[in-house]
Amino acid sequence: MLYIILFVLCILLFIFGMTIIRFGLFNLSAHKLKIWLSKLTRTPLKGMLTGTFITALLQSSSAVMVVTIGLISARMMTFPQSIGIILGTNIGTTFKTELITFKIDAALIPLAISGAVLMLFRHKRARSTGMLLLGISSVFTAMKGFELLAQPLTEMNMINRFILFINDNIFFSLITGTIITAIIQSSTAMTGITMGFLTAGLLQLDAGIAIVLGANIGTCITAVIASIGGGNESRLAAYAHVWLNVMGVLLFIPLIPILNKNAPFLANTMEVQLAHISVIFNVVTSLLALPFANKFGEMILFLHDKKKRT
Repeated sequence: MLYIILFVLCILLFIFGMTIIRFGLFNLSAHKLKIWLSKLTRTPLKGMLTGTFITALLQSSSAVMVVTIGLISARMMTFPQSIGIILGTNIGTTFKTELITFKIDAALIPLAISGAVLMLFRHKRARSTGMLLLGISSVFTAMKGFELLAQPLTEMNMINRFILFINDNIFFSLITGTIITAIIQSSTAMTGITMGFLTAGLLQLDAGIAIVLGANIGTCITAVIASIGGGNESRLAAYAHVWLNVMGVLLFIPLIPILNKNAPFLANTMEVQLAHISVIFNVVTSLLALPFANKFGEMILFLHDKKKRT
């Protein structure tokens, strides 16, 4: 029971870290982000590049989607403009997946202390920088916790049986990633947990890939929630986000054995292999969808816009 409590605390620490990183970066550049999102989205390509850059900067695809939906609700952006951003958020979110594979254990305490001290300053930039440093130290500390707790957790009969079960069942690995990500509302946290079990040698890579694919669907819940009460075009943007990830996952499910077999060519360790595969998935699906962005938007309108169907 103690290990489960510690594991939940690590998840909360990870989410806390990602949240204050997001707040710190947002405080440093919020005004510019809104201008970029509203103006640099006239074509799907520009929207994708803008969405990629801002998501990489904010370290959260969900945050960018929430801002985008907010701009649509305020009529500062239209639904067609959001298509490119949605494609870009999927690429931009892979930067944080790669980031959490770095080993900076020795710097965690200095980062945390520096961040905490800077947060005491009155100057907005100093406080925001402090949030950024403290957030980074929190995220990497949580990652270390996932790695250390993976082995003790799997010694518990129920969790051990569950890990063995999803190791042999790609579909349930996918569902696991989707449901847990929807609950904790962080695909990066789900990826971090998966990396911890991979590092401990308890989870097979193909199951890990399926979990991360599922996480891409589960993370859409934040955009869906944000669109509630935001008007018709806001809901369309949320639906587009869901459909893009569902279609991408359906495309990649048959490729899991190929990715699993060729993963050693990408990196030496399984957690880094998983991060690279996450990049491949998001970049490939977004680039494949880009030439059909307008048609994709028309499909969303046909499926979900009642006015267009009547």
